[in-house]
Amino acid sequence: MTHIAIQGAVGGKSVDWMEKVSEEEYRKMDTKKSHDLSSAPTFEDVRMVAPALEHYTQDVLLGNLWKRPGLSARDRSIITVAILIAHNQTIELSSQLHQALDNGVKAAEISEVITHLAFYSGWANAMSAVARAKDVFRARGIGAINLHRREVRFFPSIRPPRSGARPPSSKMSARSRRESCSTPSTRCFMTYGCVRRSRRSLVTVNALVATAQVAQLSAHLNRAMDNGLTKSEASEALTHLLFYAGWPNVFSAIPVAKDVFEKSHK
Repeated sequence: MTHIAIQGAVGGKSVDWMEKVSEEEYRKMDTKKSHDLSSAPTFEDVRMVAPALEHYTQDVLLGNLWKRPGLSARDRSIITVAILIAHNQTIELSSQLHQALDNGVKAAEISEVITHLAFYSGWANAMSAVARAKDVFRARGIGAINLHRREVRFFPSIRPPRSGARPPSSKMSARSRRESCSTPSTRCFMTYGCVRRSRRSLVTVNALVATAQVAQLSAHLNRAMDNGLTKSEASEALTHLLFYAGWPNVFSAIPVAKDVFEKSHK
């Protein structure tokens, strides 16, 4: 089978021509094209398509937001990586993973964030992140020896009922739910590894806001504050989310956050 090539590069410039090419040559061109589409755009790329967006990126996003004092660059990197994974936006993920490592986030912490988000954003999103992180880790000489590996039992084992025991009720009292949520098997997920509880909670809250899952936001934001996240840090995280998760998602979360903040002072 032959194909007609209509564009290529000659002397560093893009040129058009009409010429038959072999199947092997066509596949190489298609592979190169797919690779280029998966790469993050440069500032020049953005300027050619959306000049105003390039201005906002350089002056507002990088020149202001990332330098605001409410959160460290390290925390902002954790938030940004979490949002990209939750949205399955892998084009910018590689560059943000490199930046996170430069900002002091450990490879083991990135590994745990990906694992954590598998439960809150879905296995497919986590696997897409693994594919990107693998290349970043390889480029930096990071191997499995640098990462935590630990078996975690997330749920208690199911035991057969005792002889003569009453069948379990389909309803659970508020006290039973609280006790269930505080069992070691449930707590281990939030305390596993080297990511602090407050930052693990922050990852969860950001994933919920980014995916417009406000129904669970109140409970997780309360837990985040119980785990040490301050009101000012949570507020600044929402500001950061405006740019990476979109204004509608954040404005949908603001009434819930307002309610949590007001009740935390009572």
